[in-house]
This record gives sequence, C-alpha cells and structure tokens, in this order.
Amino acid sequence: MPQLAQRVGRAKPSAIMVIAEKAKQLKTAGRDIISFSIGVPNFLPGEHVYAAAREALSHDSGQYGSNRGAEPLLDAFLKHIEALGFSGYGRMNLSIGIGAKQVLYNLAEALLNEGDEICFAAPYWTTYHDIADIVGARTNVLHCGAAQNYKLTPAQLDAALARKPKVFLFNNPSNPTGMVYTRDEIAALAEVLVKHPDTWIVTDDIYNSMVFDGIGYHNFVFARPELRERLVFVDSVSKTYGMPGWRVGLIAGPESVARAVTTLNSNHITSIPEVITAAAVAAFSGPQDIPQAKCAEFAGKRDIVAAALGAIPGVVCPRPQGAFYAFPDISSAFGKSHNGVKINSDVEFCAALLEAKGVACVPGSAFGEPRAMRISYTCPTAQLAPGLSRIAEFFAELS
Repeated sequence: MPQLAQRVGRAKPSAIMVIAEKAKQLKTAGRDIISFSIGVPNFLPGEHVYAAAREALSHDSGQYGSNRGAEPLLDAFLKHIEALGFSGYGRMNLSIGIGAKQVLYNLAEALLNEGDEICFAAPYWTTYHDIADIVGARTNVLHCGAAQNYKLTPAQLDAALARKPKVFLFNNPSNPTGMVYTRDEIAALAEVLVKHPDTWIVTDDIYNSMVFDGIGYHNFVFARPELRERLVFVDSVSKTYGMPGWRVGLIAGPESVARAVTTLNSNHITSIPEVITAAAVAAFSGPQDIPQAKCAEFAGKRDIVAAALGAIPGVVCPRPQGAFYAFPDISSAFGKSHNGVKINSDVEFCAALLEAKGVACVPGSAFGEPRAMRISYTCPTAQLAPGLSRIAEFFAELS
C-alpha cells in the first residue's frame, strides 16, 4: 500500500481542540461542564457586518477574487494599521489568508527552508511548534517562566539571535498568558533585533485591540522603523470583532514577503469569498463600539480571574493585561492526590479537574510550559465565578 508523506507524521491534532471535544462529550452525556478551554471570543460582530454581508450576497458575482485580497479590504486594513501606528504601507505590502493560522503557515512556507531555525518564546501558541514541525524547521524555544512574568528578556533574545535563526516569531498580547509588553520592553527588544540583521521578524499580534490598563499596543517598528524591511505584522478579524468563523487573516510587511504569500495563495486558496470580504471591510471600517465594549468587559473578567487565582495558596499567576487568558502556575499540586487520584503533571491535573469538578482547562505543556494551565475566560459571566470556585475547591481537596 502507498505511504503517506513524511510531513503528515509530523502534524499533530490541536491539543486545545482535544480538550474542548472531551468537555463537549461530557456535556452531551449530561455532566455540568464549565469550559475554560477554547480561545473563542464568544461575542458576535455588529449588525453593520451582517448588513454588509447580505448586501454583498445580493449582488454576488460568483467569480474568483484577488490572490492578494480585494482592494476595499486592503484599503480598510491599511486604515486599521495606520490607527495602530504603522505608517508608510501600501497595498503591495499586504496579503490575506483564511485566518491568521493559514497566514502563519504561508509565512513558514515562504520564509523557512527545511532545516532552517525558527525561535520563539515559551509559553507559545500551540500552532507555532506544529507548523515548524510540518515544514521541517528546527525550533529554538526560549523558556520564559512565571518568575519573569512569561516575558522574553533582551538577554535571552540576544543569545537566541546570535545563532542566526531564519525567523524570530513574537506574540503580543500573548496567547496563552495574556501578558502584554510595555513600550519600554518592546523598545529594549527592538534594540537587540537591530543588532541581528539576518533574521526575519514575524509579530503575531491578533489581540492588539484587547489591551488593558492603559498599556497600549506597541510594535518593534514603532521603536526602530528600520526593522520594517524585515518585519511582518500578522492580524485577523477573529478576536477583535468576534468573527473567528469568518476566517480572515492579513499581513503587512515587505513587498517581497507579501508577494510570496500572494503567490502561495494563487496555488491553494485563490482568494477569500466576496461575502466574507465585505464583512471584513465593514468590521474594520464600521463602528468600533462593540470591540471597545468587549475589551472593557474582558478587563473586568480578568480582575475576577486574577483575584480568584491569587486567593489559592500555592498558585502563581502573573497578572494578564490583554487578550482573554490567564496562565496560572499550578505546579504546587504536583505530587499530591485528589480523592486517591495521583497528580504528577499538568495533563493529569487538568484531567482530574475535568473529571472531579467539570471544569475544562488546557494543560500548559500544550504551550511549552508544563508547570501551568490555560484559562480562557470568554465564557458567560454567570459561569465565571462558579468555575473559579470549583478550581479553588479542587486545590483545597488535594492531599
């Protein structure tokens, strides 16, 4: 029998979706389950987005679209990134994809040869390592534990870039930790990046509109504009606008990179549909009241989560300042038991928590940090306090 390609053996199912599916099965079986597992924003875009989609559908051409992206979408995205602080970009600096995940895969194909090195900090979004494995890249994972607030230091970055990796991948605000780099922290890292001109820089910043406490969103090119010639900014409509299912991702970067991604699009996705394009244009160009309100709501939920976790003896959780995640270090539970069930790892902790208390969280090892677990607090507000109480009860019952 013919064999599958070797790269398929390097591909792994999403660890996040495995947990979400298990929670769904238990709920279907009648269990009272509170899910803190999957990172969906759990709100819908404004009516103007649906109106734009209906209008586009009413005069749909049925034709292929642009491999780069329709001009109205490119122009709307240009205005969006100008508001963030990016200047001097044009349509030729942009390209689109079926969500940020597919854009990141395209970038890996465009920038990495097999055997090239890519470096990124841990905790990291699970897909980073998975994509690197599929394309045959070597990974250099830079561990950033809770003791350093899950943030990369200039010294760590300098040491990593001295190895001359082909790509440095950076995520701010962070999934899974919810941490946000300040202006000064970004500037310090930018100074290091300037010293190492042989590395592409990819900033996966899809939570850029979900920043709390007045910190603001900052990018390396704001601190050192000369980095623009080798930096690629990744964004999407998924998190900011409550549109993960619409699947629209975009990049802004050097023309050569945007052209490469566009060429790859021409060989697989061709384009995104007219109706989806119209909805994305409306999201970027229309009223921003819902994203702003949701950011404030998530900041309030963050306060609830931080207070609850801070009250649990032995749990350490740097205070999140963006996105909608918390990433507590739960290693104080290792070596203990819950109702006779021994817990020696994050995976065993999350499995026992789900079985005993009906709370679904994702083990930190999925994100490169096996001492922690991820809490996504996008659930209905009414479920938040009860779910956190169950986690506290679980810790209290350990022996």
